[in-house]
Amino acid sequence: MDKKVSRLLNEQINKELYSAYLYLDMANFYSAKGLDGFANWYEIQAKEEQDHAMLMYRYLHNNSQTVTLEAVAKPDKEFQGLADPLKAAYEHEQYVTGLIGAIYAAAQEVHDYRTVQFLDWFVKEQGEEEKNACDLITKMELFGGDAKGLYMLNSELGARVYSAPSLVL
Repeated sequence: MDKKVSRLLNEQINKELYSAYLYLDMANFYSAKGLDGFANWYEIQAKEEQDHAMLMYRYLHNNSQTVTLEAVAKPDKEFQGLADPLKAAYEHEQYVTGLIGAIYAAAQEVHDYRTVQFLDWFVKEQGEEEKNACDLITKMELFGGDAKGLYMLNSELGARVYSAPSLVL
């Protein structure tokens, strides 16, 4: 595997773990506000980000690459209003999409088609992640200002159930 591609995947493991920390921080925020459904949604989101890191970890090992684990940064966002974490999550997903795109481009540049194929799943996943984050903002804007609407939205998010990723390495 190309050294640059390997390095970028190693760095992405750390970024995925940071994403998990960020989403746990969002879950903490909502839990403190009494919105256990929102907290549930972000706890599951955190688990998914951990899964993404582990998929990359396993992929590197399966391709005889060294994995270097670095310290995971503390989440750096401060939330005031109920919509703040939603907007921060959307921005963060757009950032991660850019990171995945950069790894994809680096793999294509060196004709590493196995890594390109591996990353295809992440490209699709990022499209779903951005849509979900954007949809949450829209729902909050539509219903969050009304107590009954917020209650229903919280209930909807509380019904989310974790499912493991379906990517086969």
